[in-house]
Amino acid sequence: MSPNPAQAATPPERQTVVTLVGDAFHINGRPTYQGRTWHGHRIEGLLMNARLVQGIFDDLNPDTVSRWAYPDTGRWDPDRNTREFVAAMPEWRRHGLLCAVVNLQGGSPEGYSRAQPWHNSAIRSDGSLRPDYLARLEKILDRADDLGMAVMLGIFYFGQDQRLDDDEAVRRAVENTIDWVVARGYRNVLIEIANECDNAAYERDLIKAPRVHELIQLAQERSTRLGHRLPVSVSYNGGSIPRPNVVRLADYILLHGNGVRDPARMADMIRTVRAMPGYRGQPVVNNEDDRPWRDEHQGWGHSGNNLIACVSHYASWGYFDFRQPGESFNEGFQSIPVDWQIRSDRKRAFFRLLAEITAHPSLP
Repeated sequence: MSPNPAQAATPPERQTVVTLVGDAFHINGRPTYQGRTWHGHRIEGLLMNARLVQGIFDDLNPDTVSRWAYPDTGRWDPDRNTREFVAAMPEWRRHGLLCAVVNLQGGSPEGYSRAQPWHNSAIRSDGSLRPDYLARLEKILDRADDLGMAVMLGIFYFGQDQRLDDDEAVRRAVENTIDWVVARGYRNVLIEIANECDNAAYERDLIKAPRVHELIQLAQERSTRLGHRLPVSVSYNGGSIPRPNVVRLADYILLHGNGVRDPARMADMIRTVRAMPGYRGQPVVNNEDDRPWRDEHQGWGHSGNNLIACVSHYASWGYFDFRQPGESFNEGFQSIPVDWQIRSDRKRAFFRLLAEITAHPSLP
């Protein structure tokens, strides 16, 4: 049975309110990174983020769950995963990270996968929501609220959408997600309907790029009726330009930098979006990009990478990191099991640059 917001207890008074003002993000009535510029670039109003989609991960497939065993215990533990996520959040925030990107169906626990036999979904086949997943999500949203952070909450992922029965179940999943978030009083949540809606792996038609705007509109209208209008968007494959049906409706525009090896192309994507018919001055956010650490010619310098291409064109940027074969447990924020602490060289490199750009204290 799906959660009924009418039965929810009166939510506590929340501390963090995220709003969109023109092309900028505000937290508690003030622009993010207020007054900050860096190398002549306006940073105020950006929403620097990281793809941390496995914060509530579990695997309901008994044939694959053993793959995710922690090296120290030899078993998988979804509650430990969320507990360690929450414990790491203050350090991310201290370095200037203002938004965690989480998803009800996660992402590939291998980074990229051809087949995804594991079963990781907070959404049941009929569109109702699993209480154990929601309990873990609540811990993350509560801590983000305490820390003055936003959470970009994704609903669907192309490796798991096939677990929903049909398009009606898809609609119910969106409605139940919106109901749950609003009923608990969260004001720091942005909705991402689906990760990469143009990915060919999606099976449910309503999530696919030609029709996904229907779900954006559904989420917008339902949250409005419930008394708190949530910002809603959807993302596309790396290098893809959002389509007009989404640009006209979305509250903020999402780009992905995966596969965008030339930072000049990243900048061109931002300019292209802003020149599209239907673009209304919404914030532009890259919320998934692995090129700075995967391409030697990019790296983490002050120029020549997708992060700098974004901030120099007034677009927010999102760090995507996964553990490659043979790498240590400390690597990656998407590979299960996750070490959520900043303990690898590339995590340190990202957070140092983030701290510099946003004028936050850095790692020693």
